[in-house]
Amino acid sequence: MTKQNITLSLPRPLLKKAKIIAAKREKSLSELVKESLEEKVREDTGYERAKERHMKLLKKGFDLGTKGHFTISREDLHERR
Repeated sequence: MTKQNITLSLPRPLLKKAKIIAAKREKSLSELVKESLEEKVREDTGYERAKERHMKLLKKGFDLGTKGHFTISREDLHERR
């Protein structure tokens, strides 16, 4: 996998805290940032896949056991008693 360097501009307090977290986990700051970005990408692509799956299901519809035939009329369903 080809890597590419990037330049980030972060607030100093955030950078200091991130460095502490990385050190506690015995990782480099670069590795910590990479893992965070990978997680965000997984969340986003997982959401998109789930959305596509559900949209296909909605387009297909649900089998309610009627095989397309209704045994009761709309009027009977909404009859007031």
